This record gives sequence, C-alpha cells and structure tokens, in this order.
Amino acid sequence: MSSFSARALRGMVKMFGSLPLGFHYAVGDFLSWFAKNIMKYRADVVMVNLSRAFPQMKYKDLKKIYDRFYRHLGEIIAETIWYGASDYKRLDKARIVTVENPDILNLALASSPSVTMLYSHLGNWEIIGGVCSYKTDDGRLMNISEESVRVVYKKLSSKVSDEFFALNRIAPLEREGTSTEVETSNILRYVLKHKDEKMLYIYIADQYPYYGSSPYDVGMFLNQPTKGMLGSLAAAHKLGHAVVYMNMRREERGHYRLIFTKLCEDASKIEPGVLIRKYFDLLEKDICECPENWLWSHKRWK
Repeated sequence: MSSFSARALRGMVKMFGSLPLGFHYAVGDFLSWFAKNIMKYRADVVMVNLSRAFPQMKYKDLKKIYDRFYRHLGEIIAETIWYGASDYKRLDKARIVTVENPDILNLALASSPSVTMLYSHLGNWEIIGGVCSYKTDDGRLMNISEESVRVVYKKLSSKVSDEFFALNRIAPLEREGTSTEVETSNILRYVLKHKDEKMLYIYIADQYPYYGSSPYDVGMFLNQPTKGMLGSLAAAHKLGHAVVYMNMRREERGHYRLIFTKLCEDASKIEPGVLIRKYFDLLEKDICECPENWLWSHKRWK
C-alpha cells in the first residue's frame, strides 16, 4: 500500500493533469526556461556530456542541442503530468505515440517464451506504461495484454517519489493493486519464478551500472569508454528470450514514434556481451539522428 503523501500527490496531479495537453506544454516551456536560465539545472553535466560525445562540433552547434534539450526536458515534465490523468481513451485520442512496426514485437511474443525489450532515456520513458493503447498509423493495436507487461525500474531514494512515480506510470490502468513494475534488485528472481508465463520485460538499459551490480565494459559509446549492465541479457540468455530494441523517436511536439529492431530470436544462442554491444550501437545511431531526444543531464559516465 502506498503512502498517504504519494497518493495525495497523485491526486493533485490527476486534477491538474486533466487540463489540455497544450496548457501543460505552455507550463513546460516556462519550466524549461527556468531550469536552463535560472536554476541552471545540471548545466555543466549537459554541456560536458555533449562536448565529449560530439568533439567535432563547434560550440554554437553544441549550444543549439543544449537549448533544444532543455525545451524537450520541459515537454517531458508536461507530458508526464498530463499522462498521469489519462486513460487509454485519452491517450488514443491524443495519438501522442504511434507504433511504426508492431509486427517485429508481435512475432517475437508469439514465437518466444518471453521477450526482453531494451529501451533507454530516449523520448519520454515516463509514458511507456500506456504501451497497450498505442496504435499504428492505420489504427492497429499491438498484440500485448496488460497482464504480460513488466517494466523494470530502479527504486528512487525518496520513498514518496518512488511511490508516486510507480502509481503515475500505470495511470491508464486505474485498478487498485495493479502493478506492472518490478524493481531491478528483484528481477532475476521474478523472471525465474515466472519463466513459464509469457511476459514482455522492458528495461531501461542505458544507465550507469547500479551500486552492487557487476559493470561490463561495453567499449566506446558516444566517444567515451562505457560500462553497462548485463543482468537483463543474462536472464534472457538463461531462458532463451527473444530480445528487441525499442527507439522512441520524437517527431514533433506531442508526437513520438515507437520503432522496434529485433536483436535475436533466442538469446540462449548469443553471448550477452554481444547483444549489449548491438544495443549501444543502435542507441548511438538514434541519439546522433536526434541528439536533443536523449537525457543529457543524466550522469552516464562517472
């Protein structure tokens, strides 16, 4: 049972979030300006990350990405609050997310014991809980049931924040006791316990290795030596999951596109290190195509 503070905060967000998305974007623009110009929120982290990732760029070009990133950060906040008051009908009407190639994921789910999906801090990860309602351009839904989706997350240090976001991320479900999230420290036990059930496990895999995990040397990523985590792929390797990469491409304000890429049909036949390298190669390509779409304020390299 979540705390009173977390539920009270969710109640405020639901009330505020019921306002039109355009209103939230206006508020998001102000927050973006405030974070960039007044707070200078992680300004040094953002610019250092950008300059190291794109050493060939001139300062004026880096500054353009820097400015667009903060604008996108404001949009993420706006969308997250709006999403917190949304049901599937509202998400469908807004068409905030469109699915480009659902057959990649549908076939993986149909032919494998379960699917391990590798995602990242591209687009808006806080609205991925609505995946069951997102459609193709011609109105088709993916073959995913609410009961089969599990989003793997890292517990936040603040109990209230952790409980609030856990509730907000499953906002469209609106059912008491519904949980689509599994904390990362419990994921291996959870996957083994449910190995006979067909699941879609969604991992945000671009983070710096958590404390207590075993860092893996990925190699170069965005011009920097990078460490990753193999836990998700070790579980997939052990149980023969299909592995799919997901890009959430920002096309314009208020619209993202989900694009799936199959990494393998059976992870038991491929070493986890090979798959994580494929993941980072695809992620780097997608970041370079739309740099402001990634979370540059994250302390990825330590």
